Amino acid sequence: MTTRAARTAATRTPRRAAARPATRSAAVLAAATATALMVAGCSDSGDTGGRDPDRPKELATQKLTWDACPGPALQEGTGTAPSPLPGGTKWECSFMQAPLDYADPDGDTIELALIRAKASDPAKRIGSLFFNFGGPGGSGITGLPSFAKSYESLRTRYDLVSFDPRGVGRSEGVECQDDRELDAFYALDSSPDDAGEEKTYQEALKKFADACEENSGDVLPHVGTVNAARDMDLMRQVLGDAKLHYFGISYGTELGGVYAHLFPQNIGRAVFDAVVDPTNNPEQGALSQAKGFQLALNNFAEDCVERGDACKLPGSDAKEIEGFITDLLARLDKKPVPGLGDRKLTQSQAANGILQALYSKEYWSYLEQGLDEADGGDGALLLALSDSMNGRDQDGTYSNLQAANAAINCVDAKARFSVQQAKEKLPEFRKASPVFGQFLGWGLIGCSHWPVPGGWEHPDVSAPGSAPILVVGNTGDPATPYAGARAMAAALGKGVGVELTYRGEGHGAYNIGDACVKRTVDAYLLDGKVPKSGTVCP
Repeated sequence: MTTRAARTAATRTPRRAAARPATRSAAVLAAATATALMVAGCSDSGDTGGRDPDRPKELATQKLTWDACPGPALQEGTGTAPSPLPGGTKWECSFMQAPLDYADPDGDTIELALIRAKASDPAKRIGSLFFNFGGPGGSGITGLPSFAKSYESLRTRYDLVSFDPRGVGRSEGVECQDDRELDAFYALDSSPDDAGEEKTYQEALKKFADACEENSGDVLPHVGTVNAARDMDLMRQVLGDAKLHYFGISYGTELGGVYAHLFPQNIGRAVFDAVVDPTNNPEQGALSQAKGFQLALNNFAEDCVERGDACKLPGSDAKEIEGFITDLLARLDKKPVPGLGDRKLTQSQAANGILQALYSKEYWSYLEQGLDEADGGDGALLLALSDSMNGRDQDGTYSNLQAANAAINCVDAKARFSVQQAKEKLPEFRKASPVFGQFLGWGLIGCSHWPVPGGWEHPDVSAPGSAPILVVGNTGDPATPYAGARAMAAALGKGVGVELTYRGEGHGAYNIGDACVKRTVDAYLLDGKVPKSGTVCP
């Protein structure tokens, strides 16, 4: 085995995962329209109930002022203003007004932040192509420029558009605890082993929820996925598009599915990549993720074994390497190791860092190095990976990624688990994943103290009458396992969901670099060529 690399923390720190926000079921991370839309509250009899009948029309026809984009707001993460695109096209940013409560269109409004880059071939422009990169809680204002290179071929015929959904980033971002409190929260043991640790964990969850209510109580009831879908239809109208053309990734597929259910007649060309299973409730979703991340870890371990002495981790087979990881986490539970600055790497942060690295095969080298160094008493790299997942910058400031993630998850999902209920589920979670099951099982209680009730068992995405929606599943996806793509295609309905399979590794497929996936998706979005459902790449 090779010796541990003696690099500085700065050289070890991986590229920040702006593109990999937490997924809906990974509770351990946060322990964490116009026609249909605007008619709400108006009667055909002419009785407006005291409401202004012109208000919906005013919102749908509002004129946006587009300006040069500034650097990210604090809640979106730190950084600089987005650089111009090839050919010199500059990013433009604006704000749109939407009802805070769609049941009360005359009430308060909320500002939603948008970003766009205009089509490079205006003569062939189709319209706007909206993106949501997942989370929930991920900022589209930072996400779209980060990934724009991957979508440059689509910009030939579309204005690329994204936004911070309500509760996220600049769009009235949910605020909970301050940076110091969040450092303590994410270092907390999120897989308690005894009554004392259980009590501490519950108290921390309640303190977090209470802080969210104190700082953002007015918006918490209104940040759910249904309202975000209604916001998208309002954006469609404001930008002058007859149909919504859409590219959703991860949680963005759930948002897209809910939109398709609400406004099937307004769907243009839509792609869902890294697909959330809409038939799963929170427990099923978390269990599915446990299995998905365990599969990804096994694939990582097998790759390590195949490289022989080039692999830094001990073990002659994948099972032994996974045993080494389990043992390392157990040791960190008893004694954290030095991490970054005066912060130590705890068991929960190490598990979080491992999860982050499994989102993409390109992070496997960081994972290998981080595990090897943590075994030797240096937790800096795994802690940096964990920080990236939690939205913590190197200067100690947090975006509101996980605050928004918790707020949206908890107002969407009706389920509220007690400690006893979670404990009863732990054996099943441990069976699904010896490494991650304990954490994801305890994550079930993440919404137990939330001040706002949840809305559904699982989302309804049935969309009869919708145009075809291309649903792309990756067989090796850890965060949104492959079965979700088939379930989404079926739930959308016959003639709507069109399934495309990519046999590979990582979260999502379009950005992986496979020529077949890119060619198939581009042919649909750019030329309207719908592939045969069941097509497999490569």
